[in-house]
Amino acid sequence: MSADRWAIHCGDALEVMRSMANSSVDAVVTDPPYFKVKDEAWDHAWDTPARFLAWFDQLAEQWARVLKPNGTMYVFASPRMASRVEVKLAERFDILNSIVWDKGQHGTSIRCSKEGLRSFLPFSERIVFAQHYGADNAAKGEAGYVRKCDELRGFLFEPLRAYLAGEWERAGLIARDANAATGTQMAGHWFTHIQWALPTAKHYATLQAYANRNGGEYLRREYEYLRREYEDLRREYEDLRREYEDLRRPFNITADDQFGDVWRFDTPNNFEGRHVCEKPVPLLQHILNASTKPGALVLDCFAGSASTGHACLSLGRRFLGIELSPDWVQRGSARLTAVESGATSTVLPHKPKDDAQLELFA
Repeated sequence: MSADRWAIHCGDALEVMRSMANSSVDAVVTDPPYFKVKDEAWDHAWDTPARFLAWFDQLAEQWARVLKPNGTMYVFASPRMASRVEVKLAERFDILNSIVWDKGQHGTSIRCSKEGLRSFLPFSERIVFAQHYGADNAAKGEAGYVRKCDELRGFLFEPLRAYLAGEWERAGLIARDANAATGTQMAGHWFTHIQWALPTAKHYATLQAYANRNGGEYLRREYEYLRREYEDLRREYEDLRREYEDLRRPFNITADDQFGDVWRFDTPNNFEGRHVCEKPVPLLQHILNASTKPGALVLDCFAGSASTGHACLSLGRRFLGIELSPDWVQRGSARLTAVESGATSTVLPHKPKDDAQLELFA
């Protein structure tokens, strides 16, 4: 088993996360307890919604600490508690979407007595999609983006800006004259450092004619010369922009993907031994393809049967799981061992190796 591809730690999610290093994971994709939805002891550990949400806030505090500045978070929630979970998350994260997972009609949902219901039958779950507040600014700072942009605008583009502004001033004109001559409000972009831009060929010719309307030798440089110089500088700027894009929060969705905020994925087959909260691997792969890059480290602090890990390994991502149940740690680890070996089985009964440890703990 490859020690740097995945690990599942047995323990309480909060306790394990508190031992992790700051900014150590690229994404959090996790499915916490829903609060009195499943007939399991771990989903009834709180007697009131307020106490559940107080515990949930402690999770959010740790997610905010371990998630990288350009990281992404997806948190599953029940329809009944999703709004309160989202409000709690919004205290620490910038909420991007509340995604509806349409699970379809199946199993006991189809067979139940509809006439006896006192509310509409839920065929969906929610997935809260979030990032750090100021994520783009954090990426810019990490790249030195602001400083480099200042250098580009204040140094590289300065000869062109200074030429335009100096010639205009030498002709005894002010910015308002340029706006009047061209019928635009672009003088602030042509003559100052703020969002500097090169005039179009048409506007440059208009400025030339206006500056020399009473005779003179103003703005005599050929536009094609200016344009070539500008293109050289713009290529340097594009190199910087690509560097910045590499540091931004990943998001890759095409027209061929489920690109809206309602997703349709069937729940996993109800095979014997399936975890009661198991999520479909194709849904998790959709999340990872959209919001992570190959080699990214993904945290699921309620790992269960390691479906998230399965999706990670299938797409060349690394996986860090935390799971309270020793039995499910064993089964999930065995599943990932099988996935690495190319087997198609999803949950295996044999005891896994215990040597997978990612170096993320302080």
